[in-house]
Amino acid sequence: MAESAQPFDVHPNQTTEWKRQLQERAADVFGTASTSLSEPPVDLKALHAKVGQLTLENDFLSGALSKAGLLGAKR
Repeated sequence: MAESAQPFDVHPNQTTEWKRQLQERAADVFGTASTSLSEPPVDLKALHAKVGQLTLENDFLSGALSKAGLLGAKR
């Protein structure tokens, strides 16, 4: 474990602890074969709608700040 930790500047005890945690919870981390992928865990349509809404708001506010002279140079 020491040779694995050294290139990443991680203490060998930390890598040993991570290995122990992985061995205890590997099934939780990687799931089981019976896990269904047919339905995403979140509503993608709602997320896309929110992204669109926030993009419009951001563009509107950016334009308003530019017109008011409060927005500095583009990043």
